[in-house]
Amino acid sequence: MDNKHANGDALVVAISSRALFDLSESHELFERSGVEAFARHQIEREDELLPMGIAFGLVQKLLALNDGNDAAPRVEVILLSRNSADTGLRIFNSIEHYGLGIARAVFTRGEPTLPYVRAFGADLFLSANPDSVANALAGGIAAATILPSKAPQSSSQQVRIAFDGDAVLFGDESERVSEQGGIEAFHRHEAERASEPLSGGPFRGFLDALHRLQQAFPSEAAPIRTALVTARSAPAHKRVILTLREWGVRIDEALFLGGRPKGPFLEAFGADIFFDDSPVNVESARQHVATGHVPRRERKAPAT
Repeated sequence: MDNKHANGDALVVAISSRALFDLSESHELFERSGVEAFARHQIEREDELLPMGIAFGLVQKLLALNDGNDAAPRVEVILLSRNSADTGLRIFNSIEHYGLGIARAVFTRGEPTLPYVRAFGADLFLSANPDSVANALAGGIAAATILPSKAPQSSSQQVRIAFDGDAVLFGDESERVSEQGGIEAFHRHEAERASEPLSGGPFRGFLDALHRLQQAFPSEAAPIRTALVTARSAPAHKRVILTLREWGVRIDEALFLGGRPKGPFLEAFGADIFFDDSPVNVESARQHVATGHVPRRERKAPAT
């Protein structure tokens, strides 16, 4: 039985403890004083509530889509932690306090959690550790590094998720043309290939899973809303629209910003999270909304 079949049609999100809760104080202690000091700190404070982390609001909204149906959940969230089970008791106490429907968890006591992301068949992996995210992406899993942000949580009752286009939903071929040849080369490249669908990027599978989840609800009352927020502008928009049509997936809003800073537009959309590969874009975005960085894999230069 494969992993996705084992999970039925549920959207599966794997999340690290540092993305779900604010563990900055104890993580700094770990970096400064080592694992034993960290373990004592967690055990001594296991009855103290952990503050909400950057991705907490997103997780809370996603789990609310289950509407108490534990037998056949629409969304499953898996907690992954490099704590031991003993020091992780504080995390589970906080999960119980907040009423989060998280039943499955992995505590690895310092070992990588990535093998379990695969074993659970996760559609998305969120972590505060860039190395873990890079390894997940290299393994074909949609993954993002949750960045520090003081942005307020979205007031909308909907789950609102926004994506960059090139190198996130789509492959990075067009973006590399722009980087190597400039904007004129990019527009020429896109015009010549306007009728050719773009290749899928690291988050195409996650978008597919969201689309399937959206279809479980009436379109006029869907609790999930998606947006494409891209630096592209006309006429490069045509290829994007035709690609999404070819894929048969739904994007509720599309913003072609022509290079404008994305942060204010993401705030206007009310994004619970935004995914982008560009450090410049994520820096703008995280001032306004919770943001996940999707690092691009470096390609080796061709042999000469």
